[in-house]
Amino acid sequence: VQLQASGGGLAQLGGSLRLSCAAPGSIFSIGIMAWYRQAPGKQRELVARIGSGGITEYADSVKGRFTISRDNAKNMMFLQMNSLKSEDTAVYYCNAGGTLSKRGDYWGQGTLVTVSS
Repeated sequence: VQLQASGGGLAQLGGSLRLSCAAPGSIFSIGIMAWYRQAPGKQRELVARIGSGGITEYADSVKGRFTISRDNAKNMMFLQMNSLKSEDTAVYYCNAGGTLSKRGDYWGQGTLVTVSS
């Protein structure tokens, strides 16, 4: 199963980007959808996740700046990223099929976000 992530690119410090993730309908409604990111030399970390009913959770580092959402009719998930910081530079991955205690088994290919001053 392949998730399709898009929307990454180069953004200025303090700028905004919006990531999108398209998932097959067979898995979109199952479990928790999430965004993870991995910066060079660091472990992959959870950025935000959203349940099928719309309940959300964010990493402390992005609270108040990022907003995760989903469109159940289109099997899409989004990550609106505002007030970008240099430490947000990473490859962002969408993930599907997760639970509260573990990551899902389905991953997108990753989309690179670079924040420059």
